[in-house]
Amino acid sequence: MTRAMRVAMIDPSLFTLPYDTALAAGLQAEGHQVVLHGRAPGPDDNATDGAPLLASFYRVAGAPALARLPHALRLGIKGLDHAWSMQALVRRLRRERPDVIHFQWLPLPVVDRRFLKRLRAIAPLVLTVHDTNPFNGNPAGRLQRVGAHAAFADFDRLIVHTEQGRTRLLAHGEATDRVTVMPHGLLGRASADAADDAMQGEITFLLFGKIKPYKGADLLIEAFARMDPALQSQARLRIIGKPYMDLDPLYRLAQRSAVVDRVTIEPRFVGDAEVGGIFAPGVVASFPYREIEASGVLSLAITFGRPILAARLGGFIEAVQDGEHGLLVPPEDVAALLAAMSRFVADRGFAAACAARVRALTTSVPTWPEIARRTVELYAALPRS
Repeated sequence: MTRAMRVAMIDPSLFTLPYDTALAAGLQAEGHQVVLHGRAPGPDDNATDGAPLLASFYRVAGAPALARLPHALRLGIKGLDHAWSMQALVRRLRRERPDVIHFQWLPLPVVDRRFLKRLRAIAPLVLTVHDTNPFNGNPAGRLQRVGAHAAFADFDRLIVHTEQGRTRLLAHGEATDRVTVMPHGLLGRASADAADDAMQGEITFLLFGKIKPYKGADLLIEAFARMDPALQSQARLRIIGKPYMDLDPLYRLAQRSAVVDRVTIEPRFVGDAEVGGIFAPGVVASFPYREIEASGVLSLAITFGRPILAARLGGFIEAVQDGEHGLLVPPEDVAALLAAMSRFVADRGFAAACAARVRALTTSVPTWPEIARRTVELYAALPRS
């Protein structure tokens, strides 16, 4: 049996807070100590009770008074604050001497690399590579992508969630024994009424989560606009989540396509308590993504037993069987999206069968304690100085 370990988990911007806390809770359930290092949680963050959160990042940049400054100036301040926070992290972990330092994200690799060797002298380093294409190619994240792949060399082990991710890292020159595929566990709690879902009434195509360019909201609106009016009248499109892009083009597309009365765009944060109602019976979880590795929202769709419409990418290919759990379409193929959406609306028996088979997937996804045990096995095998 592996001895109890002390784990420093690092996610400076809390990019994947639900994943962090679920993994931390699994590790703690196995008897290990976890401290999550990141920024102070705000009103747009869900519960952080999976692990003690040390809010040591962006104490200056996160000050409300800075919100009035120009965007470029705020980014500069945040970059300086990030470097200061990383230096403070080195000092703290030198005192605390954790057994392993597990990064979930490198928000600014060009800066982070200056500190990784010092951290590696304290304890072995692990990085979960949530996006092997850093930040999914988001144009707004150009600076964040600088040095991302080069930084991988500073870690003892790399974790990915999919075989696609492993293949991509190996293609970048990573050694086979440095890359481990670790499944993404389920998030959320299933609603009691999902088991009776016959997919009757209006079908809602749901695009949920942070609204970003790579998620293809525009593709979904365009496909919905082309749907036969008789089918379109039985369906709605709902886009809901905190925006990280200009939404005006989406509003204009819906208006220009004359579907604005059947398309709802809700630019807001969604708390844990509301998620079950959003993934309600009659919903098709939709992922018209241009790029993706693994998706926490996909785990929600599985938890709530929603039929899935997704691009043929990454974790969707590995979790979703086309024609069984939903429909997979080529990325950025509006005609294929249209055909898939039309089938869900026209064939309710097919949609309901997909929902039932997705619910059955919940028994095959590893639990968080199981994922934690696999993670600890990886920790135990790390080289020690």
